[in-house]
Amino acid sequence: MTLGPAHPGERGTGLVLTGGGARAAYQVGVLIAIAKLSKNRRHNPFPILCGTSAGAINTVALACLADNFGKAVSLLASFWRNMHVGQIYRADPAGVGSAGARWLSALALGWLIGNPPRSLLDNSPLRTLLRRSLDFAGIERSITNGALHAVSVSASGYESGESISFFQAHPSAQPWRRVQRVGMRSQLTVDHLLASSAIPFIFPATLINREYFGDGSMRQLAPLSPAIHLGARRLLIIGARKQSEHREREQVDGYPSLAQIAGHALSSIFLDSLAVDIERAQRINRTLAAIPAAQIDHAAITLRPIDTLVISPSERLDRIAAEHASALPWPIKALLGGIGAMNRQGGALTSYLLFEQAYTRKLIELGYADTQARANEVGDFLGL
Repeated sequence: MTLGPAHPGERGTGLVLTGGGARAAYQVGVLIAIAKLSKNRRHNPFPILCGTSAGAINTVALACLADNFGKAVSLLASFWRNMHVGQIYRADPAGVGSAGARWLSALALGWLIGNPPRSLLDNSPLRTLLRRSLDFAGIERSITNGALHAVSVSASGYESGESISFFQAHPSAQPWRRVQRVGMRSQLTVDHLLASSAIPFIFPATLINREYFGDGSMRQLAPLSPAIHLGARRLLIIGARKQSEHREREQVDGYPSLAQIAGHALSSIFLDSLAVDIERAQRINRTLAAIPAAQIDHAAITLRPIDTLVISPSERLDRIAAEHASALPWPIKALLGGIGAMNRQGGALTSYLLFEQAYTRKLIELGYADTQARANEVGDFLGL
């Protein structure tokens, strides 16, 4: 269900930032364009912020400086424009070689290994970077001064199988529980961000309270739900898949590579559920519009229409990633090349791991251009 009951605590516009690893740089380009459209660059146009995976990192960065939206966007832009793989995960020969050796040992001699590897890559640099860059105290400050109503970060519990939306919000916001979906009030920390962005198999799970959590896009049946539960009536959604992407079936010459299969699996985790949830919300909107208002009141129907605006790439990001894959450090290129990720067919997997400025700057430019092309529509939607 993507719609919920109206209540006095409505706070208007929500921003939904999806997962996608390095693809999240596209979101920053959109945000730069929105900040430039605003007459008051300090004003936060999104009282409700919800993010998943790498989108959760961008979301919390905005929340920490919600009382100065323009500054928050500028810092995000600087972060992503100067991105290097080594800031996110270990890309040095020793780090990559050690991980590879442990995986080979586990596959060959698993019964002798007492401490099996937890992930393909070591993202400890990301923890250091987030601790140094984010002022989490700013979230509560922004809630107190009214610049922010709520911020939510979603992660997937490996034991419970539930999608948990950890939220920090105004006292009027209430927890919720639905099938495989829970909203839990929490004081957000670096651990929530590491958990939400822990791409399965690639980055390690993170322990929060009693359970290990992984990437929030896994088993997230309704990506729009957290923002709606927190009171949003209007949602700006930034996607990570090319608009109206449809690929014709072509004759293939060989078996798909491991990278192609992995990229396909990650795309189903990061991209598909969002498209389905948006379609479901739009269908419910059309149904409600066809029912007379008097009949809705008489039947005490608690559903309400949710206005949505989706901004998504006008180009295929896997193709852009394939063009810039050579920017990766050689140990990572060697690792990914062995599974077929350094060619066009393996671009989908590379697009999630290519945390290099040649790629991220291209995505920022694309996000900015796509938003500028719809400037009037975005400005009207946000009241800018």
